[in-house]
Amino acid sequence: MIVDCAVYRQGTRLDLDCRDDLQMALAAAEQPSDFIWVGLHDPTAEELERVAKVFDLHPLAVEDAVNAHQRPKLERYDDALFLVLKTLWYVDETDEVETGEIALFVGRSYVVTVRHGAGAGLTGARRDLEQRAAVLGHGPPSVVYAVSDRVVDEYQEVADALEIDVDEIERSVFSTERTSDAERIYLLKREVQEFRRAVGPLREPMSRFANGAVPGVPVDSAPFFRDVLDHVIRVYDQVSALDDLLGNALTAHLARLSLQQNEDMRKISAWIAIAALPTMVAGIYGMNFDHMPELDWAYGYPLVVGAMAAACVALYRFFRRVGWL
Repeated sequence: MIVDCAVYRQGTRLDLDCRDDLQMALAAAEQPSDFIWVGLHDPTAEELERVAKVFDLHPLAVEDAVNAHQRPKLERYDDALFLVLKTLWYVDETDEVETGEIALFVGRSYVVTVRHGAGAGLTGARRDLEQRAAVLGHGPPSVVYAVSDRVVDEYQEVADALEIDVDEIERSVFSTERTSDAERIYLLKREVQEFRRAVGPLREPMSRFANGAVPGVPVDSAPFFRDVLDHVIRVYDQVSALDDLLGNALTAHLARLSLQQNEDMRKISAWIAIAALPTMVAGIYGMNFDHMPELDWAYGYPLVVGAMAAACVALYRFFRRVGWL
């Protein structure tokens, strides 16, 4: 499914609609500085194969783009580059990080972007780039920068949303109320790991772009990619810190549960001790012996009951003093 197709000349988009005819785009890109940007969203294998034949894309890269289950990477096939980016967006209602994927085929005179999932729509990135003719004039590398920058910007939004939820977890764990946070901590920790798997491998490709070590990408574009690399490293450090905080919060939560259980056991033990004393006295007087001197004494019953009450009060005050009640 081709979402957009455009031919650019010296940073300006030509007035040409070539979504239904890629051969028309090839014919229009007649000058050495011209290049084509074709954008696809969730294409079928047959649709992508048709585009691959037009631009002579490598079959292994095409297979990776169709499967859409790749880790972020940068590979070179002949004179073309193949870059994979993971897109992320956050569903706050379920505390879940959803993932998608963007594959970029980058040649001397073309860029083919293949997007899977709902995240990181490229229409806005294309529109913003078209308003910066000086940047767009660098050719296909400018598209790589614009797409990478848009994807990484969304990483920051997801990281900020995760940070809010982690702060909520911390407040809940250390609140005075009894809470059950273990399940939510585990779910968030799992989503943070998903985040790290998307961001971590991206550091190496962006570092190669930032150092001017990618053939076909001009050295003067390195400052733009250094900015993207800086954002990638900052987000990765932020997410790593969130992962550590969640681990510490889980440990603190389990320790607090253990303390609460110990406190409950102390209270139960104290009440059992208080109840055991009158039970013992009542048991003695319930043995049904005939020759018990207290049985014929007029003040025996009130004295025993009073003694049991006094002993229970004494035990209660003792347990209150030592913090068991």
